[in-house]
Amino acid sequence: MEDFKALALKERQQLQFLARGRHGNFINGQTVAPSSGAYVAVVDPATEEVVCEAPDSDAHDVDAAVTNARQAFENSAWTRARPADRERLLTQLACLIEQHGDELSALETLQSGKVRTLARMVEVGAVSEFVRYMAGWATKLEGQTLDNSIPFPPGAKYFTYTKREAVGVVGAIVPWNFPLSIALWKVAPALAAGCTVVLKPSEETPLTALRLAELAIEAGFPPGVLNVVCGRGETTGAALSAHPGINKLSFTGSTSVGKAIGKASVDNMTRFTLELGGKSPAIVLEDSDPKFAGHGTANGIFLNQGQVCTSGSRIYVHRKIFDDVVENFVNAARSLKIGSGFDPQTQLGPVVSKRHFERVMGFIDGAREEGAYVATGGKRAIDAGYFIQPTLFTNVKPHMRVVREEVFGPVAIAVPFDDLEEAVSLANDTPYGLGASIWSQNISQVHRLIPRLQAGMVWVNTNNMLDPALPLGGFKQSGYGRDLGRASVESYTEVKSVCIAL
Repeated sequence: MEDFKALALKERQQLQFLARGRHGNFINGQTVAPSSGAYVAVVDPATEEVVCEAPDSDAHDVDAAVTNARQAFENSAWTRARPADRERLLTQLACLIEQHGDELSALETLQSGKVRTLARMVEVGAVSEFVRYMAGWATKLEGQTLDNSIPFPPGAKYFTYTKREAVGVVGAIVPWNFPLSIALWKVAPALAAGCTVVLKPSEETPLTALRLAELAIEAGFPPGVLNVVCGRGETTGAALSAHPGINKLSFTGSTSVGKAIGKASVDNMTRFTLELGGKSPAIVLEDSDPKFAGHGTANGIFLNQGQVCTSGSRIYVHRKIFDDVVENFVNAARSLKIGSGFDPQTQLGPVVSKRHFERVMGFIDGAREEGAYVATGGKRAIDAGYFIQPTLFTNVKPHMRVVREEVFGPVAIAVPFDDLEEAVSLANDTPYGLGASIWSQNISQVHRLIPRLQAGMVWVNTNNMLDPALPLGGFKQSGYGRDLGRASVESYTEVKSVCIAL
């Protein structure tokens, strides 16, 4: 543990952003203290030490942010900006994210425990490419000219067309597992479409959102275009969701909270996108190589300590190769180096917080009490910090919580099946439908299986791979609408129809 503290201290000393100790919200281009004077401690989950404090905002702070975002949308240079201007600003922001990559990745590791290598690849590298992708959409949003058959009055002629317009002020509520990435999945397309944004990060991981807002000003975005209000979901998030000045809400998080946000949105007729929970199946067919499938499915659940919405947490394996796949999975799990995210050798860091650590351990203890067999893991990994051993359960029953509910940690279950019909039934036996993976070299079986899986994203011989152009979202209770891709940027627009009598 002393080594972990030394690594974290070394990084903290190099971050000028943390020297403030106590941070404010970012509203209208300025740092603003919360109106209540209340703050939340940001804790390093690897050392359990307080890193700094961030605002615990209330409805007054939310209203100030929404008011300034509305003014920026209606009465500033942002309204007059050409699509090419928005493209240029987003491209500059992508460059600044790359230039500050060491700082941003260090902040992510400090606040979430994420392995630094992963933070550098995903939260900086992949997300800067995503911002560039969305920058290009600023100049490519389009409407249509339409032939019409309006019959009255006889002989009259009309010119009809559609155009896309920015929806207005966007409220973006993001979780703690990929704080910078998911924030930009919402912010970048909204800005490309010409909207303004009020961003609420998780109270556990607010630092990169606040730094992002500063970089947006440095890139040249007018004040008020991107605002950040920090605080708890039940207060700050609820106030943002219910605010009548918000035109579009985009939320990523749990299904239960997403339903509440959807209801609040309907009350105001606010447009919304919800990317919610998952319990993704991984289906290993009979022809799959056991070593490849075992290691591949292990990677599919243990990425980011299993704190990924699309983690392959339910592994269904053809009975003929079940034991071999499980053996290889266990070997892969036991080979993972657990430790501080700042250690270059670390492959599995801590979960995000004490509260989440206790939740995940509750699932593990409950599964053991219900009779599930612990094939590997099942315990706290290190005495201090929020580290959990990579865990696999076998001998599970369909009714068990570890099978039915989203654990959102390094915990998977493995179940054998005898034929494709059983595999499809097991895979779809869930209220969720976010992701799924198939492990096989039999392309015919793969293509027959894909349409039968109730999931918004299907991977073959891989898992959790995303591209800026591929829409991400779920079926069933895994959400409504899509992040990423053309579908995302278009969701931040309204379609206006125009009819002109000639």
